[in-house]
Amino acid sequence: MKRIMSLFLSAMLTVCLLFPGAVLAVNDDLDNPDDDIISQNEARYDLLTDIPPDAPEVTGTSYILYDAESDTVLLGKNIDAQVQPAAITKLMTVLLALENLDLDDTITVTQPMYIGIPENYYTLGVTEGEEVTVRDLIYAALLESDSDACLCLAIKISGAESLFTGLMNSRATELGCTNTFFTNCYGNDDVSNVSTAHDMALILNACTDNQDFVDISTTYQHTMLGTNLYADSRVISNANRFISTQEYSYDYYVGGLTGFAENVGYSIASAASKSGRKLVGIILGATDSLGRYSDMIDMFDSGYSAFSTLPIDQGEFMPLYNDTIEQINSALLGTDLAVMESSITLSPYLTTTSSRVALGSYNTVELSNVIIDTSSMENQYFRIPVLRVFNDGKTYIVGVLDIEVGEKDNLIPINPEKRSIWTALKTALVTLIVILALLIILVYSLIIFRRKARRRASREFKNKNKML
Repeated sequence: MKRIMSLFLSAMLTVCLLFPGAVLAVNDDLDNPDDDIISQNEARYDLLTDIPPDAPEVTGTSYILYDAESDTVLLGKNIDAQVQPAAITKLMTVLLALENLDLDDTITVTQPMYIGIPENYYTLGVTEGEEVTVRDLIYAALLESDSDACLCLAIKISGAESLFTGLMNSRATELGCTNTFFTNCYGNDDVSNVSTAHDMALILNACTDNQDFVDISTTYQHTMLGTNLYADSRVISNANRFISTQEYSYDYYVGGLTGFAENVGYSIASAASKSGRKLVGIILGATDSLGRYSDMIDMFDSGYSAFSTLPIDQGEFMPLYNDTIEQINSALLGTDLAVMESSITLSPYLTTTSSRVALGSYNTVELSNVIIDTSSMENQYFRIPVLRVFNDGKTYIVGVLDIEVGEKDNLIPINPEKRSIWTALKTALVTLIVILALLIILVYSLIIFRRKARRRASREFKNKNKML
């Protein structure tokens, strides 16, 4: 295949060179290549149209299974539909607390940190004047979904919840969330927090990049020691069934949160990591509390078996890169042009179906829109898509080869400021010395050869005399 592509490249470039007045035509829009080639941006969502035959059936208003390494959506429905995220809003509050506070920091509780929370919401039960640590509050927020714990963290960071929600929205934008807007830090059903399955997956992914979040979120039980106002310790138990039960335990679970809202239903945000590959699952608007756990496990199992995430190793593409540059330069022999600069940039990962990976693939470059104008002495720039072609015909852009073609005379000489008469004379002297050395070696070799010939002739003459 490599030989065929090399021959094709040579032939194509040769044809281009036969038409030196041709206009340069390069496809610079790598997000809109030919219809049968999947761009790097399209690859993030392409698998939604390539659903495995045994894909799990998930109940919920919307859901998503997201591959964190390759930034690819594996499974999903209504992934960008805005819904109320309910209690999983707390993920963003905890993320900001971990990013802006020390776990051993102490917070002195004020009335705004608990006043106004609806009576049917889970709370830690802090009171005015009580001194609690950030660590204990994060445990309470993640293990029991305590709303007053989130208010304490929010007001500690920003001074007021209204200011903190502005920080939440700014951080969401930084993470790539496009349909999220927070006005409350803990998920009050009466407040218009909105988000999407896709956006919440990005938020949970950022959370699970923090090891403190993983350690706290996967803790079975935490004991909060007595405070300045209460001598008794408080036991904070993890209500998430991934941790609290054997029936729904999952070996690869690394953290998450659950929620419920009357007008939305049940929600769950969970992440798993297996063999260094992290998957993030979000289900919003599920109709059953227990069903969301079994659906999430089915999603994870499908993600790890039906899909494969391949690292894109630059070393694997270097032969293709070098061969392309060599072929272009070979085709430009006899012209005043040559490749002046070149580089290759690749995506770190590619995710596709495991069945497709099993069929095998090869790497190539897309040159159909590249035409070199050999009559122009202006530098010409090419962005050439680098492709991974699977044997079922599926083709992905996995990178780009940037090439600059220019006039050979414009190539920068090495140390041009040091060129002088002495430099030229020195070069001539070195050349003369080399020639003289070669002549001496040649003369010496001839002398040795003649001596050996004379000795051989003398031996042959003596041998003939003896025979006579």
